[in-house]
Amino acid sequence: MEHTPADVVTVHLWSLSEDVTVDHDVRHDQVVLKSRWGMDCLDRPGPEVREALRRMELGPVVLANVADQHVDLNEVLLPVLSRLSHLVVRTLGADDLRGPLLSVFPVAQDAPLPLVWLPGQRAVRLPRRTVLTILNSGLSLEADDCPHRVVLHRPEAALVVAMLGWPVTPDTAKAALPLPPQMTEGIMRYLAAAGMAPPADDAAYDGV
Repeated sequence: MEHTPADVVTVHLWSLSEDVTVDHDVRHDQVVLKSRWGMDCLDRPGPEVREALRRMELGPVVLANVADQHVDLNEVLLPVLSRLSHLVVRTLGADDLRGPLLSVFPVAQDAPLPLVWLPGQRAVRLPRRTVLTILNSGLSLEADDCPHRVVLHRPEAALVVAMLGWPVTPDTAKAALPLPPQMTEGIMRYLAAAGMAPPADDAAYDGV
């Protein structure tokens, strides 16, 4: 694995699943999204929402680069994207020009992905029934009853997942891995949000 600079900055990217098409119905002032789940209609969406969805259909984007600097993302874009979470792919990238670290794909119609801070001293681990598949684009993680599939694009993400084969705290993982602490933390936050790093003391994941 190539050396990762200590000052690398992680980047949050948003895109639409590959099967999603976006139609702009000007006559009825709607945006219609068609996918394997059917149709989702947005009535009278603002220009920032229209532009974000247009760009997300083309590939991963940084939301702050889509909206005007005076637009509050928490009020304008994030509520819409939360409603469309079953259509949205979330990607964690880095500003080192080496490509994304991991992507989280929805595989259920109810697939919210709230990124929360992980307590540094609370141990987490992979779900007991996690399936690892080798892809051309990296490694895929899936688990029973999990509404997301995680694709690990880079070795840094795979290193973090390897640590989760046993109970480990975020603080321990950050200290043990040869990665910038903010990168390890970001990867763990995405894994936890996707259901791939539940608390190790959760009864549902106890045992072998």
